[in-house]
Amino acid sequence: METDFLISLLQIIAIDILLGGDNAIVIALASRNLPEKQRNKAIFLGTGLAILVRVVLTIVAVYLLNIPFLYLIGGVLLLIIAYKLILEEDDELEVKAGKNLSDAVKTIVFADIAMGLDNVLAIAGAAHGNIVLVVIGLLVSVPIIIWGSKIILHFMERFPILIYIGSGVLAFTAAGMIIEEKMIHSVFIDNTLLQYGLYAFLVVGVIFAGMMTNTFKRRAK
Repeated sequence: METDFLISLLQIIAIDILLGGDNAIVIALASRNLPEKQRNKAIFLGTGLAILVRVVLTIVAVYLLNIPFLYLIGGVLLLIIAYKLILEEDDELEVKAGKNLSDAVKTIVFADIAMGLDNVLAIAGAAHGNIVLVVIGLLVSVPIIIWGSKIILHFMERFPILIYIGSGVLAFTAAGMIIEEKMIHSVFIDNTLLQYGLYAFLVVGVIFAGMMTNTFKRRAK
């Protein structure tokens, strides 16, 4: 019994590490415009709330599986987040630090909900209904996600192009979620060209839209 518990726990931790890369990117992107102290708060608060929400979602994962268009809605939400995160911050937006912190935390939590469906469902399967396993596995993964976001954030400050790459990764994840939507999956399942086309269209489209919006904003100033 203890061996089965440990094996399942290791599976859950592995799932979190493998599927947590996108989440680390979201955390880094959402907090990149904040001052250092606020940035750390956003990372810890956002990650903590996201993990809490994910525990709840994992517990009710069985019910989520029956909701039509769940993956499609999550994919669309993630596309919107990917586009917004690539936009440059306007100088006029420097109002209260608290507001900026709140926005960053909300972005982290909502992005985690939108893109964490695969993670939630995978963990639910590995846990075999054991809620203790779900909680322990997620808690062990928290430091990995937090430090991962800090490392990504450091490189984004040195190489701004990584912001566009990060948004592209989110768009790629969104495309995968849309393709996996059960209600429309039959359209893609036997059409590899259509799958690749959707991935390319959404990734290029989000990056291009973000770049054009930033260009128009600069010209309007």
